[in-house]
Amino acid sequence: MDAQRRERGLTWQGVASELWDQSAALNHRRHDHPISPSTLTGIAKRGGVSCQHALFILRWLGRSPESFLKGANVNARTALPAALNDRRLRWDLAALYGALDQSRTAVPITWAALAEELRCTPSQLTGIKRARFAMDMALAMRVTQWIGRPAADFIYAADW
Repeated sequence: MDAQRRERGLTWQGVASELWDQSAALNHRRHDHPISPSTLTGIAKRGGVSCQHALFILRWLGRSPESFLKGANVNARTALPAALNDRRLRWDLAALYGALDQSRTAVPITWAALAEELRCTPSQLTGIKRARFAMDMALAMRVTQWIGRPAADFIYAADW
């Protein structure tokens, strides 16, 4: 993101504005508050980003989440869904949880053992079912990789 920011000659405020303007019609209709430049600069400081904020950035970069993974198979199936300016990309966390639980049951593996494998806590995994808005992007990608499906299977163009 920073490389693209510099290449386009943008300040962090400029990046935040461009990210937000991707869904200009939706934002106008909903009267939502824009993304803050400090949210963007804080990603490096925190060492992570929420899965929902990551989608704003990925859409702006024109890249899929898998394009950042070493050795991942990046193809048309991994491309993010198209979204006009009356939509924004969102994770369907309920669907992600359902697919994870189905795969976990089929193995079979306990939540505790799976959490250890995915380097998180069992409650972080079971909490996906109740997550209202977001989870950590790195964990979301570890989950999609574990179940063997592209992130795009759980991302849609939303009107919220």
